[in-house]
Amino acid sequence: MKVTAEKNEKVANMIFASIYPLYLNRLKKNGRTKEELNQVIKWLTGFDQEALQALIDDKATFRTFFQKAKIHPNAHLIKGVVCGYRIEEIEDEFELYKQCRRMEKLIDELARGRKMEKILREEKK
Repeated sequence: MKVTAEKNEKVANMIFASIYPLYLNRLKKNGRTKEELNQVIKWLTGFDQEALQALIDDKATFRTFFQKAKIHPNAHLIKGVVCGYRIEEIEDEFELYKQCRRMEKLIDELARGRKMEKILREEKK
């Protein structure tokens, strides 16, 4: 599927704090913890617990969330399909949408029971 400017804008204006509990509920149903969710988000974005909580408390949009993030240098290793979109095929002009899908891919892998060492990608030496 192709990302459109409208789709990108819709995601950019969504409130992270309204989606976070949905991520958490999904993970808890699959035997994972809030700490694991936060670890995955921290790896991707560079946020510590205080910064993450502040963004939730401030009801930050995904636009603000990803503007403040320091995306992990290995984020480009996150590949695959999420919600019908192949992450590596999302155009650079829709970077925010791509980052959002990358985060969802990590959360999806966590929910499916993948080991944390595999989720938090490392460059192969």
